[in-house]
Amino acid sequence: MRTVTSKDGTSIAYDKVGSGPPLLLVDGALCSRGNGPSSALAAALQQDFTVYTYDRRGRGESGDHAIYGVDREIEDLSAVIEEAGEDVFVYGVSSGAALALEAANQLSSIKKLALYEAPFVTDGSREAVPDEYAAQMDELIRANRRGAAVKLFMRKGVGLPAPVVAMMPMMPAWSKLKSVAHTLPYDTILTIGQQKGSKETLKKWSSVSVPTLVAVGGKSPEWMRNSMKELAQVLPNATHQVLPGQTHIVKPAALVPVLVDYLKG
Repeated sequence: MRTVTSKDGTSIAYDKVGSGPPLLLVDGALCSRGNGPSSALAAALQQDFTVYTYDRRGRGESGDHAIYGVDREIEDLSAVIEEAGEDVFVYGVSSGAALALEAANQLSSIKKLALYEAPFVTDGSREAVPDEYAAQMDELIRANRRGAAVKLFMRKGVGLPAPVVAMMPMMPAWSKLKSVAHTLPYDTILTIGQQKGSKETLKKWSSVSVPTLVAVGGKSPEWMRNSMKELAQVLPNATHQVLPGQTHIVKPAALVPVLVDYLKG
């Protein structure tokens, strides 16, 4: 493990593997270097890139700050990019894709961007995230009701069926999910503005001119496939790609060739 210090003094833990042009991976909600897809993806990409994985603030071995802001997360990402020492490629998944978009809007050091299934809701193919969701999430975290916060996220944020959510406490990973539940309000702030069932909310990204791959799984829900198609149409320099047979839990074997082809092409 290595660390960098973000602008507000927060320590950000990261790992570095491989050789080649630098590629930074940005996790989605509830994930970290030790719990999520980044480690396996980094291992599969290290033949082609110098891959940086990091713990977003409040997770894993990174620090946190009492006051959260999206700009703070962008500063964290920027600190890791500076450590890479040159322009980088950035890949973001789920809410990490939303963070990567925010960063690309502010940082000139991102050479190419690759996004997989940012959790935007842009039409009526699923229920929009309710207006009271953010307040409910904050209230649960303040009360230290971590399990209830994870369930709220899975039901209203992700849109999983209630019976599936009810079974989740029996999963082996449940304790790990609860351990980082306090960061769910961070992901809420990142994404809720684009979860209202309108494609008009995507227009905020129309200034992101960096070359961007917008990818989605062919077996992912209709609302996700629709929103990623709409996002690619809004971005001025985007390529839209569907990965056949994949879902939100994308397999490295399906994703890696796509990333290598796009980022090194």
